[in-house]
Amino acid sequence: MQNKSTDEILMDAYPVMESFYTIQGEGLNSGRAAYFIRLGGCDVGCVWCDVKESWNAEIHPKKSVLDLIQEAENFPGRLVVITGGEPAMYKLESITSNFKSKGFELAIETSGAYPISGSWNYICVSPKKFKAPLVESLQMADELKVIIFNKSDFSWAIQHANNVKENCALLLQPEYSKFDEIMPLIIDFVKENPKWRISLQTHKIIQVP
Repeated sequence: MQNKSTDEILMDAYPVMESFYTIQGEGLNSGRAAYFIRLGGCDVGCVWCDVKESWNAEIHPKKSVLDLIQEAENFPGRLVVITGGEPAMYKLESITSNFKSKGFELAIETSGAYPISGSWNYICVSPKKFKAPLVESLQMADELKVIIFNKSDFSWAIQHANNVKENCALLLQPEYSKFDEIMPLIIDFVKENPKWRISLQTHKIIQVP
């Protein structure tokens, strides 16, 4: 197969639900200025997902890598977060190689249910019970972020923590609609298991996208 030219790679296109410049609200990069690119398409099916409109890739327009880079370059921040949906459904080498060539730092937020392609500065794997993560994806994670919806999710978190690399950060995050119920349980768990940390959706507190 003939290799693609640089121009052809820049024209590779992905379904994009939305893209916007904001403050990263979750995980270890919380508080950093970041340009988010939310790809359409997801078959994980979390019942509490707050972006269900991202699930159907066909309803979202495709944008080329070149267009995405040009949009991101309008802002001073150089952290780009690829999220979804489930972004790992796609081959992402075109995004990572071309954004990096322009001096951007690349992070991905994925459930880990698909192989992670591309070259990333930071990988957040947030495994979901609705479609289990691949061990190979867990082993690539810099951050394991488990959403706690009910008590059984703690054992789910422990199970998958056994498959990450030694220096992977372990985070527990309350599902937002059950914050008052779940937060005390997370606090008690982290106090008993101090290798874990708490992640909050701070973007909802400071009211940014």
